Amino acid sequence: MEITDKEFNNIRDYIKKNFGINLSNEKKSLVYSRLRSVLQANNLENFTDYYEYLTKDKTGEAAVVFIDKITTNHTFFMREVDHFYYFRDTVLPFIEREFPQKDLRLWCAGCSSGEESYTLQMLVQDHFGTKGWNMQMLATDISTNVLDKATAGIYSNEQIAPLPDNWKKNYFAKYDEENKIVVDKIKKEIIFRKFNLMEEKFPFKKKFQVIFCRNVMIYFDNKTRDALVQRYYDCLEPNGYLFIGHSESLNHSDTAFKYIMPAVYRK
Repeated sequence: MEITDKEFNNIRDYIKKNFGINLSNEKKSLVYSRLRSVLQANNLENFTDYYEYLTKDKTGEAAVVFIDKITTNHTFFMREVDHFYYFRDTVLPFIEREFPQKDLRLWCAGCSSGEESYTLQMLVQDHFGTKGWNMQMLATDISTNVLDKATAGIYSNEQIAPLPDNWKKNYFAKYDEENKIVVDKIKKEIIFRKFNLMEEKFPFKKKFQVIFCRNVMIYFDNKTRDALVQRYYDCLEPNGYLFIGHSESLNHSDTAFKYIMPAVYRK
């Protein structure tokens, strides 16, 4: 079994159109290696048959498996830690000061397996836990597989090692000898949902004060990224914050966002 250039281009066009992800020619072998098992499981002889199966499936299951296989979901607790310090020391006090209705509106877009979302929520709990705030936050991803992991909230002792000792004590419980589980106090404040960032209009009724979308736009071309950034701008409160990955940047000539510090912008 192999994947021809035509077959690869069909799959590349499909993922670009439906999920915004831009696959370079160098990703051909990656697509082959990640999808080969799906072809075998469905008794498909080649990638042309697979493409037909993928595009004609009305249940949506084929697309779910496809995106779980293709996307890379690498994350860890306290990744790009300076962002979390800035969120703690500057952004949360800003929200407390400017929004007396005590309603936090925080979105973690591309939340992967949950480490970033839980880190943010633990910072929120530390700041607002005794002040009577609505602390619920939204966390979304297109991969069902990683959302299941995030919802479970089970992490190995090694994974949570970088976290402060008081967080390990207060926000995690023993799951088994090798793993801890996030306590319900934190879990219940995060709404994990499947969501495709390529939606033309975001369905949110209220504007967010903060959006984290880190290391997601590296998979998009400039046009797709710029359109997404504009949608983020539109659904942020005035003076709201956008956090992106340190390997990412905004097109300064095409965005109304104001640069604050590396990978942090403000409406």
